[in-house]
Amino acid sequence: MFADSYGRLVGYVGGGDDPADPADVLAMQVVLRIEKTDPPNKHGLLVAAARAAVLVCLDARGEHGGPWAPSLDEWSGARIRKIARRARGKQWRDVQTLWGVTAEHDGCRARAFVPGRVGDVDQRIRKLQIGGTDVDGELAGGELSGGDRADDVDGLCLWLNPGLEMSVGKSAAQVGHASMLGVELFALDQAQAWYDAGCPLDVRRSDAARWASLSDAAAAGTAAAVRDAGFTEVAPGSMTVIAERMSVQPLAG
Repeated sequence: MFADSYGRLVGYVGGGDDPADPADVLAMQVVLRIEKTDPPNKHGLLVAAARAAVLVCLDARGEHGGPWAPSLDEWSGARIRKIARRARGKQWRDVQTLWGVTAEHDGCRARAFVPGRVGDVDQRIRKLQIGGTDVDGELAGGELSGGDRADDVDGLCLWLNPGLEMSVGKSAAQVGHASMLGVELFALDQAQAWYDAGCPLDVRRSDAARWASLSDAAAAGTAAAVRDAGFTEVAPGSMTVIAERMSVQPLAG
């Protein structure tokens, strides 16, 4: 039942200590396709990464008794962590056979994998570079609002903190977390419909005024905020992304 995956995300409370052995840390690997000759744009890549992460979490294979369930249960019961890497050419093709889901947006692709021990990461993923993920392109700003088009659909908008500078890899991990936390903004039947539609969402950079409003909404429980542990790039406790339920453009195709 979809209710198992939904309940796993809605019930997530975060926190917890990391294990003493770094190899025992549980993490979701997210691979971004960044080709040299035809690199993706930043917006499309972040949307694809966010969708890939939540699609793994809501996949039927993660339901009770499914092959992904034990890994997702263990990861969700610990400190949720993601590691973003880049791949191109044969590297990208090689990882498509590993347990996970590939998402695409505007010709940009990302694949999120079933989480597990850092020490057990498949060599085809382990060899991929973590740095060097920055690409060109800008995100739409906070002056825009959802529901501008007649065919817009119910979804999530993931707003990046305007006061933080993060690499594309770091941002990909953060919007992936936000798409997961954003599931709590839907009732069960609404979440099922959103998943069936492919988890349509958008990623934008907030402005200061909207961020203040979003922060109030997160405090009230009507938006979902990501607070980073501060292992890389930002200070511990930084609020990096806030997920807001709003109308977004439907997925193409």
